[in-house]
Amino acid sequence: MNRFVPFYNRKPHFSMRSDKRPMLTLLLLLAALLSSFVLGACLGNTWESPLQVIRTIAGEGGDSTFVIGTLRLPRLVLAGLAGAGLSLAGAILQGLIRNPLAAPDVLGMTGGASVAAVAFIAFSGGKLGIGWLPVAAMGGALLVSGLVYALAWKNGVSPIRLVLIGVGISAGASSLTMLLLAFSSITSASKAYIWLTGSVYGATWEQVLNLLPWTLVFGGIAWANARHLNVHGLGEQIATGIGAAVQRQRLWLLLVTVALAGSSVALVGAVGFIGLIGPHIARRLVGPSYGVLLPAAALIGALLLLLADMAGRTLFQPLDVPAGVFTAAIGAPFFIMLLARHRRH
Repeated sequence: MNRFVPFYNRKPHFSMRSDKRPMLTLLLLLAALLSSFVLGACLGNTWESPLQVIRTIAGEGGDSTFVIGTLRLPRLVLAGLAGAGLSLAGAILQGLIRNPLAAPDVLGMTGGASVAAVAFIAFSGGKLGIGWLPVAAMGGALLVSGLVYALAWKNGVSPIRLVLIGVGISAGASSLTMLLLAFSSITSASKAYIWLTGSVYGATWEQVLNLLPWTLVFGGIAWANARHLNVHGLGEQIATGIGAAVQRQRLWLLLVTVALAGSSVALVGAVGFIGLIGPHIARRLVGPSYGVLLPAAALIGALLLLLADMAGRTLFQPLDVPAGVFTAAIGAPFFIMLLARHRRH
């Protein structure tokens, strides 16, 4: 009789080794993220000691308050939050669609945000402040994701229709973005290209406070729905057979994904591949259970984008290379490797 009880209602039974290993991995990832955060605050045009960084965080920065507290720390925090949001979104999508190549780009979130952002930069004419850019990008992500979901609906939404329509809409959004760039001025096109590459240059505490609630609230909602993601991983027929409300849960989790990815892209630009790489690394480290996979993916995504930004602003001084250049340099070969492995299997 036990086999007919939904497994997400059963009490988990882990060995001591399997119970401790994921928690130890999460602690190590957290330690790596904090160490990278402190190192990132030390690095720059001028070196600041780790002790000075800690004093600045504690409110006793002295002469270094402006450099560390105003220029470096908000940039590092924003990179961490955006990386965590993108990686969480990718982990949810890979679970819902049951496709290892899934990422926020699949549902047109990045494409929709890009079209809206480029249109805002090109045609606002300075009448609206740059502070409205995240609003425009978030609106574009929501609109295109809703369009993909509506077009994929046919007595419910299947993962394969969602992927195919999402890829098609993303391609159309990319073409529309290029068309908008072609008709915009040189100044507007330059600003748009920087945003499309993805960068946390010039981050402020106001931007951090704008992104923080989105990442924390919807990241918490995703973690609270971890058992539903585990059920979806079994396949739609099995999930329905054990009593899961598949379509309702899928819609709800897709909205969570749009909120996480859309808010991150709105504030740091179209940073690529974080939503693809982060969940895969997390899965290799802690296993497929979403209760530990989601926190691990968030930590890895934050670490990846933070390290990419550190490389961009320190390796080529005085140039400040957008973080998206480095994530693309890592992500493109990673995607090809995954594609080749997926084709073999």
